[in-house]
Formats: sequence, structure tokens, C-alpha cells
Amino acid sequence: MLRKFVAFLALIAFAIAAVPSSPRFQLTAPSADLFRHKTLKGDTVQQSFAFDNVNRRLFVAQRKNGTPTSNGDLTITQLDFSGKQLGYMHLTGFGHGVSFGAQAVGSATYLWTEVDSDAGGYGQKLARFKFTTGKTLSKSSSALTKFTPVPKATLYTAQIDPVYNRLVVRYHIPGDGKHLAVYDLAAATKGDFSNRLVDFKIPTPTTLAESFQGYAAYGQYLYLLWGDSYEKSGGVLNSQVAAVDMNTGKLVQGPVMTKAGSTLSFREAEGLAIYKTAAGEVRLFLGFASGVSGDRRSNLFYKNQLV
Repeated sequence: MLRKFVAFLALIAFAIAAVPSSPRFQLTAPSADLFRHKTLKGDTVQQSFAFDNVNRRLFVAQRKNGTPTSNGDLTITQLDFSGKQLGYMHLTGFGHGVSFGAQAVGSATYLWTEVDSDAGGYGQKLARFKFTTGKTLSKSSSALTKFTPVPKATLYTAQIDPVYNRLVVRYHIPGDGKHLAVYDLAAATKGDFSNRLVDFKIPTPTTLAESFQGYAAYGQYLYLLWGDSYEKSGGVLNSQVAAVDMNTGKLVQGPVMTKAGSTLSFREAEGLAIYKTAAGEVRLFLGFASGVSGDRRSNLFYKNQLV
């Protein structure tokens, strides 16, 4: 009986395992531009983006030109903060590119992405590898380190909280939906996923848009993004963001309409990420695709008001 009680207490402790309190972005605050209408290595719609917060690098993921979405082939373009192309990689058989993380290791950047795409083009594991411009990696490359942090889970994607140095993993449990787990980044890099700081089922509020488009975590809070292109929504503004307290798994703000990039053509929400400037300002970035088929463009905006 005592053993069962101790196990029960351990289960409770796991369920409410806390990440320390932190400020939260005010999602109703206006957004500022980083850049608009920038070209990537390919002309397909961007899917997500990530910052190497130490080496001050920016990477954008998109479906590789000339391949169907179901292949899971991606292109990662490195940009400077004005939107100029600096390099690229091709990844074959990886996934959809809903989200990925960039980790500084000295002067190098390692990416955390999904890998081993299924028939629908979504990754079944996580991969970590060094970004090397001009290189093509296949899903079976020896340059990859692969992880399956949660047994029996599928559809892995990742993000990095660069301020608190955490790996944020979104995954799918068949029959139960999307969950989110947070790990110490240094431990996860060593393959140690034994200590989940939090682990909860992601809320699915009613939104104006059908499409989930990204997530990011800063401190105590998880941010979620939904949005359909103007072509799909009939020209109606419908991109929304929300905040979740990761210590409770409950919504604390939103979904809130965002007008960032409202004048863009096409305008499809594509990705969230956190960045801390050299001056110490923390920003929640929102990505949008614009342009016409065959000439899609990248656009990044940010919010910086905390409450």
C-alpha cells in the first residue's frame, strides 16, 4: 500500500512538475516588422523558422522545390536579419517542417528537426545535426542523431526556448491528440529525456482558421499559432495566437487575432519563434508567407511587450 501511495505521489509530482514563473507576451499588443517579401532558396511557402540566439543566425524551413509534400523533403535557408540569403541545406525524407529548433554549439549551429517522414510527409522521430551550407542530408545519413523521447509517440517536432535553454517537443499520441513536453536542452542533447519538466495535452480551442501553423515557448508560457491563407479564407483575416500556462496546461490568453502583415498578398501564417536581442529584449516572432505561386516570399514580425 505504501509503495502504491509513493508511486501515486510521484505521478502527481510529474503531472504538476513546474517550470519557473516568467513574464508573458501581451498578444494584443501591435507587431513590428523585421522584414517583408524576402526570397528563400526555393519559391515554395515557408513552413517555420528558428534562431540561433548565440551566433545570431536565422533559418527558415520550406518544402523543397519540385517535390510533393508527401515526400517530406525540406530546404533550410539561412538568412541574415535583413533577409539576405547566406546559405542553405536540403533534407530528404524528413517531414513537413511545422517547427524546428536551432542550437548553438560554439561557432556552429545544430538543428533539431523531425525526420523519417510517413506517407503523409510528417516526421516520426526527432533528428539533430550540424547545419552545413550547401549540403544535402537524407533521413538515413550518418550525420544525424535520432531521438524518440516519448515511447509510442509519433509526429515529432521541436522548438528551443533560447532564454531558458529548453528543448520543447510537440508529439502525437494515437487516439489522444497532440501533447507537449519540455526538457533541459543540455540533457536532451546527450539523449537524456528521463526528466520532463512539464508534459501535457495541448489545448485545442475553437479558432477562425482550420490550420495549426506553429508554436514557441518562453519561460512558463507556450504560444500557439493558427491561420489560413487569404486564398483559402476568401480574403478574410483569420490568423490567431494564444498563450498557454505550461504549469497547468490551460489557456491564459486568446486565441487573439493578429493583424501582423495584414496587407500582404496571400498571407499565410507560418511559424513562431523566440529571440533575445544582444541588448536583452525578448521577442515573440510570427512568420507569414506571401507572394504568388512560383514566387512565395518570407515575412517576419515580432511582439516585445511583456506582462
